[in-house]
Amino acid sequence: MTTLANIPEQLLPLAVPIGDLAPYHRNPRSGDIPSIAESLTVNGQYRAIVVNKGTHTGRPNEILAGNHTHAAGLQLGWEQIAVTWVDVDDDAAARIVIVDNRTNDLAGYDTALLAEVLSGIPDLAGTGYDRESVDRLLDDTSLPETLELTSDGAGTGAAATVDYLQWGYLQWESKRVRITSEEVEALNAIYTRFVDDTNSDLGFGWHVLQEAHQEGDAA
Repeated sequence: MTTLANIPEQLLPLAVPIGDLAPYHRNPRSGDIPSIAESLTVNGQYRAIVVNKGTHTGRPNEILAGNHTHAAGLQLGWEQIAVTWVDVDDDAAARIVIVDNRTNDLAGYDTALLAEVLSGIPDLAGTGYDRESVDRLLDDTSLPETLELTSDGAGTGAAATVDYLQWGYLQWESKRVRITSEEVEALNAIYTRFVDDTNSDLGFGWHVLQEAHQEGDAA
């Protein structure tokens, strides 16, 4: 059966007809099925999904973990999928569904290491990333820390921090937002005009904020 080519040899003993399985009846998770389908196409099924036999729930062959993998397999026309079985009651089934989703939510990344690993993969197919998203990761990891000033001229001393502007980013405190090249040019023009008018850049941030408030009020 050609579809079994998508299941590695180690998982073949676990393969069952994909049409015999039912999605969990109250799955709160929305998955990216096209990305999962791409991964299945490139990488195959590298782990089994978890299915409840349903002896205690009255819902036979109900998927607890891997609902979107199952949906992606159906989309791809798979006839078989690898399964591990449990036989639990409603409460335990709900816990498995929730924790399977929640542990993914709680996980994080070492962004610099992730960018490094992705940069070393010549073909990003099946990773869930494209070149643009990797470029954004590289941009984010290359940003400097906020600058500490020895003096800002206003008596606040070494504790003062400066809003750091790098091409494409604006940062203040712990917030960092991406801005376009046109926005950077507009900020440069406002800054140049402000310095020409005041012979100083002291108060420039407040000047920009006031301009934004005035434009908002006028609207």
